[in-house]
Amino acid sequence: MDKLTLAAAVDERCRLEGTFVLRSGQTSGHYFDKYLFESDPELLSQIVTHALALIPAGIEVLAGLELGGVPIATALSLATGLETVFVRKTAKSYGTAKLAEGARVSGRRVLMVEDVITTGGQVVTSTWDLRDLGAVVDHVLCVIDRSNGEHSALNAAGLTLTAVFSASDLDAARSAEPGRL
Repeated sequence: MDKLTLAAAVDERCRLEGTFVLRSGQTSGHYFDKYLFESDPELLSQIVTHALALIPAGIEVLAGLELGGVPIATALSLATGLETVFVRKTAKSYGTAKLAEGARVSGRRVLMVEDVITTGGQVVTSTWDLRDLGAVVDHVLCVIDRSNGEHSALNAAGLTLTAVFSASDLDAARSAEPGRL
């Protein structure tokens, strides 16, 4: 599936209209419900196909952020053979009490994997958590970047963001679709 067709399919599947408060605290007239594309095996497979070329050379571990980054990181792991670590927002208080479950990260190049990014606040927090565990983290891969190019929090943390789609990509695909107003 070409990128424009995939963008239209993702937009059709996951864009909700209304008034939504985002994790960043911002209010938006639309919301990208990532669980709707992550739970669709055909869409997720196509997203992964387009994301594969965006993984920087030398990455050793994919870090799926709780919760939306986990299915994307898992699907990318299956496609690449790279190990995965699942990163919680806070360490659990029972069992292993770990913040990061799965692959070892200390001394390894780790790619942060997220679903939708607006300001990158949670990505930055989780990056510092993984760095505290010895991970080398300098790249983030997301499916939808809805930041309109505002990456100051990510840049300040020394992170480079690559996205399969920007919100404007989805807007363009939406307006290019026949029969849409």
